[in-house]
Amino acid sequence: MAGKVVLHYFNGRGRMESIRWLLAVAEVEFDEVFLTTRQQYEKLLSDGVLMFQQVPMVEIDGMKLVQTKAILNYIAEKYNLHGKDLKDRVMINMYWDGLIDLIKMIMSVPFTIDATKKLNIIQTKAKERYFPVYEKALSGQIYLVGGKLSCADVMLLECVLMLEEKFPEILSEFPNIKALRDRMIQLPAVARFLQPGSKRKPQSDEVYVKTVREVFNVNLVFP
Repeated sequence: MAGKVVLHYFNGRGRMESIRWLLAVAEVEFDEVFLTTRQQYEKLLSDGVLMFQQVPMVEIDGMKLVQTKAILNYIAEKYNLHGKDLKDRVMINMYWDGLIDLIKMIMSVPFTIDATKKLNIIQTKAKERYFPVYEKALSGQIYLVGGKLSCADVMLLECVLMLEEKFPEILSEFPNIKALRDRMIQLPAVARFLQPGSKRKPQSDEVYVKTVREVFNVNLVFP
């Protein structure tokens, strides 16, 4: 019998947070091993468990999985969060990939030289490029695809909550997305994950940024 899922990453959001969200919604318990030193990272490298010398890495079902999208796809398939057929899945993946693009921009803010400028760009892109797509898809629909909760809905909620931390009124022009958010935060698994003391991570701070830079031994800076 496979043991508990174990996540190897920093004690912060980053690329692992979407994985945490999906596991939480699927009601899968998991443990975490936090990278805090360069030596820990080098040990993972020497053990040969990081295929592309990158984290996140997730131990699940006797495997050590890397590459965020591959991990998310496995979890989504395993826990029936990836649509009922191939046509559902391709739609889910398109919506999902758009959200990944937006979340990557948000994740880069703590490592950005001019955070205010970057946030303004993100807000504009969210409101003009991304949110209109999801607002239209949710017109008269409970969920994005097939009337059933999927990984795309989970990531949309994650993204919306992250943006609302910076821009509390960002959904004022998107009532359908707001309605989805309001429905989803009432789901028992989501409500638990949003409670204080859960494994959901707070916004990245200077300690997180410093740890990432020290573990990777690079001065990560984005324009």
